[in-house]
Amino acid sequence: SSSSSSSGAVALPLGAPGPPLAPMADASGVVVHGTQVSYIGQDCTEIPEFLGRNYGHLAKRLDLSFNLLRSLEGLEMFCGLEELILDNNLLGNSLRLPRLPHLHTLMLNKNQITELDSLLDHLAEVAVSLEYLSLLGNMACPNELVCKDKDEGDYQRYRYFVLHKLSNLKFLDSRKVSQREREEAALRGAYMKVVKPAESKPSSDGASVSSEMHYTPLPAGSRDLTNHRGVLGKCRYIYYGKHSEGNRFIRDDQL
Repeated sequence: SSSSSSSGAVALPLGAPGPPLAPMADASGVVVHGTQVSYIGQDCTEIPEFLGRNYGHLAKRLDLSFNLLRSLEGLEMFCGLEELILDNNLLGNSLRLPRLPHLHTLMLNKNQITELDSLLDHLAEVAVSLEYLSLLGNMACPNELVCKDKDEGDYQRYRYFVLHKLSNLKFLDSRKVSQREREEAALRGAYMKVVKPAESKPSSDGASVSSEMHYTPLPAGSRDLTNHRGVLGKCRYIYYGKHSEGNRFIRDDQL
C-alpha cells in the first residue's frame, strides 16, 4: 500500500528520525546546534553568567564573535571546549583563558592585542592541545594586508616566533604551517621577536635635547646656517704616510 497522501507528502514510518532541525535562537540571543553554542553580536562586555550555567556542560564549540568583550571571566564553566571563536571583540594584552586541555582551535582575529610574548606563553600553559590559531587584525600580527608599514618579511618573522613558542600548531592565521617553517622556527624562532624601541621622554632642557639630537663635529661658529663666515681650527691628526708631500724630492727640472 502507498504511504503517500493526496497532497503528495510522504508519511514517515513510525519511530523514524525526522529531518535535522535548524539551529534556533532563543529570546536571549543564544543559538544552540548540538554541541555548538553561539552568542554573537550581543554587545556584551563580559560573558553572561547564564551562558555558562545553561550551556557550559555541553558546549564543545563556543562562538562569542562581534561583542565588546574585554575579559573572559566566566569561561571556566566551559571546561570541555574544543573550539573558541572570539573574533571582533576588545580583548587586549591582559587576556587570560582558564585551563582548556581539549581546546585545539582559537580564533582571536580583530581584537586589541599588541604584545605576543606573554600571550603565547600563556597559551602554551593553558591550551596544551592547541593546533589552530589566528591573530589577524591585531597589532601583534604584522600582516601586510592590515598593517601598511609591514611586509612579508615582518610577517614571516612573526610566524617563526609564534611557532617557536607553540610548536604543535598546524595552522597559523590563514596559512598551513610548513615543515620548512617548523625547522626554521626551531633553529631561529627565539631570535625573531620584534622589540619596540623605547619612547624617549621629552626633557625640560630643550637646549640639551637639541644639541644631542643634532650633533655636529663643526665648531659652534659654523653651526648657524645663516652664518657663512669661514672657520679656522687646529687638527691634531698628522699624516706620516709614504705619500706625504714632505717625502717627495723635486728636481730642478721639475720646477
